[in-house]
Amino acid sequence: MPGTVLLLAASPLGRGRLVDAAGVLPVLAAVAPGVLSGTDTANVVELADPLEPQAVLTRLRAAAAAPGPLTVYITGQLHLDRRQHQPHLALARTTPATVRYTALPWHWIREELRLRSAGSTALFVDLHADAETWQHLARRPLDSGRTSAVYGRIAPPSKQRGPTEPSYMRAVATLLRSGHRPPLEQLHQQALARIADEAPGNIVLTARPRPTGDPHAAISAAVQAGRHADADALAAQHEQGAVHTHGPASDEALHWAEVRADLAMFAGDPVRSCRAWLRVAGVRLAAGQAVDTPAVEAAVDRAHHQWGCIKDAARARELGPALAELRFRVPGRRQGALENVQRHLRQLQSAG
Repeated sequence: MPGTVLLLAASPLGRGRLVDAAGVLPVLAAVAPGVLSGTDTANVVELADPLEPQAVLTRLRAAAAAPGPLTVYITGQLHLDRRQHQPHLALARTTPATVRYTALPWHWIREELRLRSAGSTALFVDLHADAETWQHLARRPLDSGRTSAVYGRIAPPSKQRGPTEPSYMRAVATLLRSGHRPPLEQLHQQALARIADEAPGNIVLTARPRPTGDPHAAISAAVQAGRHADADALAAQHEQGAVHTHGPASDEALHWAEVRADLAMFAGDPVRSCRAWLRVAGVRLAAGQAVDTPAVEAAVDRAHHQWGCIKDAARARELGPALAELRFRVPGRRQGALENVQRHLRQLQSAG
């Protein structure tokens, strides 16, 4: 089965640039696609200094939906948004004051990859942190999800003037240009050895996916095989168990509700997916979570996206008012989201 490779290199333009992220892309792009992915053939998507987080999310979502192995190479810098102190990957237009709106939330990456089967996804990252983010990561390690293998490093704030080199990713690319991709752990260790002298204070990232006994692996396998009803039934069992044990507003129960919302999307049922995300957002808000909590924003954003995919006008009209009401409370990060719902809903109502 062909593999998929996503090359993402991003850093702000101007004085806020900590690392010359895009400078490593020519070296990575010179590697044969099959070597980048570890498969016979592969599709490669390259994003160099992208401007909009939503555009990156679209490419990431498409890559995560690919059935074969996925390898993601990310080079860039991390900053915290001033509101929630969540790590974000800075993009070309990012400044310290606009992180929340112009950078890519790291939890978006985790969320998009979470339903891929264990062992099918690998991330190689070369990340550089500013002082505030570095202190945050010392207390709360970067979370890239339970099903992805993650290798790389996070570099501390540099004392030199100007952008630093993404030396870890350059070492990975140089090793791969030999035409051979060794086992990922070995490739990671070889790259670290090449930069050992220059980077003694790095946070080294080495995380393997959960074993196949994890129920997420069985669910992902069912999705990959097209057995969507079986996948939802299995997730429903875990959701019911979590509700019984921990309560309907617990993190455990909401996690499985979110899994089922994603499964409906994979099954091509945007009505069920939209309704599920609306319910998740409502439960989170009723439990006292703030309107700008990442999990609340993500639920509303996904409900909005799935609503836009509904082809049946009557069903879209049915769900539109609830989404508009929720969007009024949770405007999210994308400017004009509420206006988009209201405009589309007016069009549906006039057409009906």
